[in-house]
Amino acid sequence: MAYDEGTTRTGANTTRSGLDAVDVWWRTANYLSVGQIYLLDNPLLERALTPADIKPRLLGHWGTTPALNLVYAHLNRLIVERDLDVLYIAGPGHGGPGVVANAWIDGTYSELFPDVSFDRDGIRKLFRQFSFPGGIPSHASPETPGSLHEGGELGYSLVHAYGAVLDNPGLIGACVVGDGEAETATLAASWHLNKFLNAESDGAVLPILNLNGYKIANPTILARIPEEELLALFRGYGYAPRIVSGGFDNEDPRLVHERLADAMGQAFDDIAAIQASARGGGEPARPAWPMLILRTPKGWTGPKVVDGLPVENTWRAHQVPLAGVRDNPEHRAQLQEWMQSYRPAELFDGSGRPAPGIDGIRPTLTHRMSANPHSNGGELLEPLTVPALEPNAIGLDGGRGAIAEPTRVLGGWLRELIAANPHTFRIFGPDETASNRLDDVYRVTQKAWQGEMLPTDEHLGREGRVIEALSENLMQGLLEGYLLTGRHGLFTSYEAFIHVVDSMFNQYAKWLESSAHVEWRRPVASFTYLLSSHVWRQDHNGFSHQDPGFLNLVVNKQASVVRVYLPPDANTLLVTAEHCLRSRNYVNVIVAGKQPTATLLSLDEARAHGARGAGIWDWAGTEVAGEEPDVVVACAGDVPTVEAMAAVQILKAEVPGLRVRFINVVDLMRLQDSREHPHGLTDDAFDALFTRDKPVVFAFHGYPSLVHQLTYRRTNHQNIHVRGFKERGTTTTPFDMLMMNDLDRFRLVMDVIHRVPHLENRYAALSQRMDDERIAHRAYTREHGEDSPDVSGSRGLPFRARSADAGTHLDTGDDNVTPASGPAGRS
Repeated sequence: MAYDEGTTRTGANTTRSGLDAVDVWWRTANYLSVGQIYLLDNPLLERALTPADIKPRLLGHWGTTPALNLVYAHLNRLIVERDLDVLYIAGPGHGGPGVVANAWIDGTYSELFPDVSFDRDGIRKLFRQFSFPGGIPSHASPETPGSLHEGGELGYSLVHAYGAVLDNPGLIGACVVGDGEAETATLAASWHLNKFLNAESDGAVLPILNLNGYKIANPTILARIPEEELLALFRGYGYAPRIVSGGFDNEDPRLVHERLADAMGQAFDDIAAIQASARGGGEPARPAWPMLILRTPKGWTGPKVVDGLPVENTWRAHQVPLAGVRDNPEHRAQLQEWMQSYRPAELFDGSGRPAPGIDGIRPTLTHRMSANPHSNGGELLEPLTVPALEPNAIGLDGGRGAIAEPTRVLGGWLRELIAANPHTFRIFGPDETASNRLDDVYRVTQKAWQGEMLPTDEHLGREGRVIEALSENLMQGLLEGYLLTGRHGLFTSYEAFIHVVDSMFNQYAKWLESSAHVEWRRPVASFTYLLSSHVWRQDHNGFSHQDPGFLNLVVNKQASVVRVYLPPDANTLLVTAEHCLRSRNYVNVIVAGKQPTATLLSLDEARAHGARGAGIWDWAGTEVAGEEPDVVVACAGDVPTVEAMAAVQILKAEVPGLRVRFINVVDLMRLQDSREHPHGLTDDAFDALFTRDKPVVFAFHGYPSLVHQLTYRRTNHQNIHVRGFKERGTTTTPFDMLMMNDLDRFRLVMDVIHRVPHLENRYAALSQRMDDERIAHRAYTREHGEDSPDVSGSRGLPFRARSADAGTHLDTGDDNVTPASGPAGRS
């Protein structure tokens, strides 16, 4: 047992009766946790266990559970004594038995699931359903009351806790961090999030690091370093750590209760003092927030030795300490002894309800951590106040082609959105808000920052609706916690680097999909990614920055959850962003460019096109009304759209009478079968758009295989030819990147010639000329270090372009040049 400086042995509010109730609660939760792992029947051990009482498959994790239950019981006492609003986040993997057990003791579980009643029969059903077919998972899933953190994958608990308390000044996130998950990259970075917490306007996080010493098969790093080094580590992170140790060598649990009660009480005193000072106009310097380090044995109170091998306080306690209970009488006897050690006759009355001894520390209504409304954030969600798009839209009074930077245009609208929602909307991103041209938001907000500020800093402040740290994992996790507690937000990133959060996306999408099947879960605001600095305009940063593959990951998730949008211009981006930020319970992915490009649709046209998701642009094609097209040229993405339009202009000039249907796809899921995705087109609608038998040349933003994956069931699939990223990239010019991947306008013209019957022979010379053009442009880049004016800037557009601001014609310009007003980007 050890304490850091400033701690005492006796807390002012700690009473013997209160700790007795804590001990009863803890033993009750432990008993119910063990029962969930092992038992089908005989829930109160009213007779000797038999093989029929034991589950055929023993699944679950015991090792971390006793500490989770211990913390829960102590938090309950403090909630009752101090009238606290506490959100409980269980970080250790598969801590589900404990979280579910405590929700049942709270009474919340039976309220939400009346079939799992608050009595003996309810305990039997509670036990049976755990990790059982048709039941519940072994971790704190969406079906678990009070949970907004799944724990199926390690490392995200602390970032979720910090995201939850942003703009929640009365909320305390009590986050139990497992020492195994503390080794993950996301958790290791999450300790730094105290640098973004504003004691005046945000809530507080109390991290509780449970050092139980072991992972599934190995010791944990933090449990095996000297205590002074451990304390120095967390002081270095900016915390005021306190260590509480106990439970070793048969120590009386009452001593541990006293130590933990004192340390917890002082931690909450410290939080209250920090917040009172900040909210009373005190010194704004960043405080040293408290944290606890709880050192207890792995699998505490469980079997100490099994089959002659030590179990408690070893890695063997991690999952199921007694693995052969159904078939091994000795193991079954040990299980009976283990569960009887909690003295169930003292824990439950004759009907199976928890004994009244814990009533004094049982919070009521929404003070129960299992019923905290912040854990079901849809209950608290208020709609965004959404400003009009018109003031920021690009006008087309002088015709199509006004040049604009789409994400900069979006930044103007986001500025107004933040101003209209000053406490419920935030932008999260890895140091790229300005690089992605969203810096107009800094006219109404700052970047949240609680660290040292220097005169040379820009846009930093104690208050701020933008949070940036060079960790996609932290930004993803913060937004998840923020959304799940009932607010709104946007995550911006470079397209190639969003892969850093592939696994986090997977987990969140699974959470949303599962939540939709839980009747009492309320929809939350959608998680929206804005991916810019994309594959086709990362020519200056090179191959490492060129990857559109996140889309492939996203479309594999359940259709009820994912949406993918590729707006071709600024106005369509505005419409798409408005739609996504209004939506509920989705993961939206928007890929949009930040470089100057042509505005192709008016705002009204963009709204109509966005509603359709995919449609014919008759003004961009050459087909004749009432006649079938000879070929379909389709596109999805801003750069592919420009190249496809340029290809059609060449065809119009060189192949008179060729009927070209031009299709743009902004909602990628429209390509999928309507039976597979709610946004998908029916077969008849798809055939009407793409035809049943005409060649389709498709210019696509991402990997070509993705379009084939989405359309493989379509009637005309064998005629769909897709050009996209072929994993060929380097530091080169924008047009050379297109040529390297065969997505340039000349290659698209060649594809049409080769695929439309009778054109290949008649226009072989044109095809050869297009190939010569490619060779010439490649040579130009090698000699001059830039693209030819014929294909760069406004000259490379398929029509004469205008400035969106001045309305003048632009004849020169290279859209690869990053304006001096913003950073060039992360490298």
